[in-house]
Amino acid sequence: MKILLIGASGRLGTAVHQALGERGHEVLTVGRSSGDLRLDVTDPAQVSELYERAGRSGRIDAVVSAAGDVPYKPVTGMRPEDYLAAFHGKVLSQIDLVRQGVPRISERGSFTLIAGVLAHEPIPAGSAAAMANGAVEAFVRAAAIEIAPQRVNAVSPTVFTESLAEYGNAFPGVPSVAVADVAQAYVRSVEGGHTGQIYSL
Repeated sequence: MKILLIGASGRLGTAVHQALGERGHEVLTVGRSSGDLRLDVTDPAQVSELYERAGRSGRIDAVVSAAGDVPYKPVTGMRPEDYLAAFHGKVLSQIDLVRQGVPRISERGSFTLIAGVLAHEPIPAGSAAAMANGAVEAFVRAAAIEIAPQRVNAVSPTVFTESLAEYGNAFPGVPSVAVADVAQAYVRSVEGGHTGQIYSL
């Protein structure tokens, strides 16, 4: 398959790239400052440009997102623009990948988005992330009933084992997951037949 991978340079994106490459897929990497295509998917005009440029070398079979920025602050320290930043950085950017991608990918192509454990297991200072992750999951379930035979799923991981030194204190007692295992959920979404699913790890 020909796959667009957004956020390919991050810890998760690198693992997803490796996992999909090992399965024999052609992966086009996308990022703001690195990748085969350097574009900002929080800008709808650049999402359109992304599909136009990626489609020049043949139809896209799957779109995979491993990127999403949200601020972390206590609720009382958050401003309206912080929540808007979370919405634009993780929710609207991924929604637009689907919205603009439906007419541009294969008839039975798929989208795999990134959510996260905070939608169901919130932590202090994580209200924006919880909001964004919950919105992504709700969108996936809603979009799945409209875009068939195309598919859409989300991967919703807990804290990465490889990130415990940086973030482990924010997740006391929460089991971690190896980033390679999260990448396999992306493989399952891309190659499987499910739609409207949230793969929680």
